[in-house]
Amino acid sequence: MTENNSLNESASVMAAVAKQCTESVAKAAEALARSLKAGGTAYFCGNGGSAADAQHLAAELAGRFNVERPALAGIALTTNTSSITAIGNDYGYEFVFSRQLEGLGKKGDVLVAITTSGNSKNILEVIKAARKLGLFVIGMTGERGAAFAKLCDIALVTPSDKTPRIQEGHIAMGHAMCEVAERMLYGSK
Repeated sequence: MTENNSLNESASVMAAVAKQCTESVAKAAEALARSLKAGGTAYFCGNGGSAADAQHLAAELAGRFNVERPALAGIALTTNTSSITAIGNDYGYEFVFSRQLEGLGKKGDVLVAITTSGNSKNILEVIKAARKLGLFVIGMTGERGAAFAKLCDIALVTPSDKTPRIQEGHIAMGHAMCEVAERMLYGSK
C-alpha cells in the first residue's frame, strides 16, 4: 500500500467515524463530565497502542485540553509497572487492570476500556470489576468487537477491522470526548 492509499483509507474511516459515532461520543462526554463534576475519577486502560491512547487521554484530563482549568481526575491503569508486573506475576496478566481498579474505583467513576479486537482478556476482566463497583463503562473497539460493545454502557466503535485505522478512530473520538466534557464543565474560554 502506498502512503497515499494509507492516508486515503484513514480519511475514509475518519469520515465514517464522524458520520456514525457523533451521538455516542456526545453521550460518552456527558457521562464523563457528569462523573468528573461529582468528584469522580476517569480510569483508562488498554494494551499496546491502546495503552498509549489510555495514557494520552488520561493526560488530557489531568493537564488540560483546550482551556485553562483545574486538573481533572484522569488515571491510566497502564502506567504503574510495579503493580502491573506484580499482579501479572501473582494473579495472571488478565487481572493487571481489574486488581488496580478494585483498589481505586468507586461508584460514580468512569472506566474507559480500549481494545481494538474486543477480545483482550484483561479488558474483559476490568469491565467485570467496574460493574461490581458501580462504574460507568465507556468502551472503545473496532467493528469486530460487537460482543465487547454490548458489555459497555456506551461503545465507541471505529467502523474498521484494521488495527491502525481503529486506533486512529479511538484517539479522534477520545479527543472529542475530552473536548466536549471540558467544554461542558468549563465553557470554551
